[in-house]
Amino acid sequence: LVRAAGQLFSNSSSSSTSSLFPRLSPPPPSNDTRMTLSEEEISRLFRIRRTVMQMLRDRGYLVGEFEINMGRGDFFRKYGENMKREDLIISKAKANDSSDQEAELLVNVKDHILVPEHQVLTAEEKKTLLARYTVKETQLPRIQVSDPIARYYGLKRGQVMKIIRPSETAGRYVTYRYVV
Repeated sequence: LVRAAGQLFSNSSSSSTSSLFPRLSPPPPSNDTRMTLSEEEISRLFRIRRTVMQMLRDRGYLVGEFEINMGRGDFFRKYGENMKREDLIISKAKANDSSDQEAELLVNVKDHILVPEHQVLTAEEKKTLLARYTVKETQLPRIQVSDPIARYYGLKRGQVMKIIRPSETAGRYVTYRYVV
């Protein structure tokens, strides 16, 4: 919102002036960053803020209904005609359901009988692997960053995981997964 508001403020000062009037230099900078806004600019900022609040709510952040249902008049009363950019900064917390996290931790996914051994490769081991098989990392089989095992190990995109499975014919089967 601040970036969008900054663009609004910077675009608002570029009005077309006639060549009959000399161009005045801008006023000296002051510590107070309050600006007087036109009705159109206030309406745009109000709509931007309302859209951002709706987007945050849809993404699972804690946003009160009063913030989404705030009318234009309420917005003007809260922020006023002379608003500061700092007044428009939005800070919201992500809504967590602790029961979901507890349910995930009831069973250790790594210790399940059907889950093979997993090892996270270091950057050096990853480099050696790619050189040994002459492949790019994107050519490896993939594992989602949201996969329970990837979440268990705290993997980030771009890392490689080694998976060692028992095999009836070969004894053990080794495969690698690229985290996407």
